[in-house]
Amino acid sequence: MTESAQDHLRAQPRLTRPDGSPIRVVVVDDEQTLADLISMGLKYEGWDVRTAANGQTALQAVREFRPDAVVLDIMLPDFDGLQVLQRLRSAGFDMPVLFLTAKDSLEDRVAGLTAGGDDYVTKPFGIEEVVARLRGLIRRNAATAEESSVLWVGDLMLDEDSYEVQRGGTSVDLTATEFELLRYLMRNPRRVLSKAQILDRVWSYDFGGRASVVELYISYLRKKIDTLGEPMIHTVRGVGYQIRPAS
Repeated sequence: MTESAQDHLRAQPRLTRPDGSPIRVVVVDDEQTLADLISMGLKYEGWDVRTAANGQTALQAVREFRPDAVVLDIMLPDFDGLQVLQRLRSAGFDMPVLFLTAKDSLEDRVAGLTAGGDDYVTKPFGIEEVVARLRGLIRRNAATAEESSVLWVGDLMLDEDSYEVQRGGTSVDLTATEFELLRYLMRNPRRVLSKAQILDRVWSYDFGGRASVVELYISYLRKKIDTLGEPMIHTVRGVGYQIRPAS
């Protein structure tokens, strides 16, 4: 790790679990050098880290370690990261997952996010970027768990305490990132939110020129929310997005 990266990490406030114990992260990558580099950066944060070199050991590590987040390479020697994530979600593990991908293609990014991943970084990357993304995901996940209130917009209900979403009495299953995006929209009904505002609130870091991820997640919400009735999520062209009760 470079000296500048160490300075950057040192300047950030420490994150811990609610009981004060270290944040737990599982790093899954079959490139030992890369796994060790990421592990070193996370341990420098004061976090507790376990590594896995394939999908099978990754599943075992998550079951035993119960991490707060997972760093998951898409390309693994036994079965790929997408299958690992699907098995984790099916088993009820809902911790944030940060994908590592060697390909900067829209297809790979969409595949990872569609499978239930919360974010991704493209190789090569700086360890400070990985740490920043994980910090944002962990903070967001913790904030969602701590707050307790029910939001309503029309017939759409979001329970911040139980993590449930319903429209017209029909349950809607959302990933952690989809839930946070919907919550932000519902906390600001009828208000037009720009992509920059959404990126800052939902992703918690400078997303640079990748604002297209907002469009991607808006499309996911529309498929899950607007298909249950009249459209509620609207695009204000050139400005941003808003949610409002169906007319």
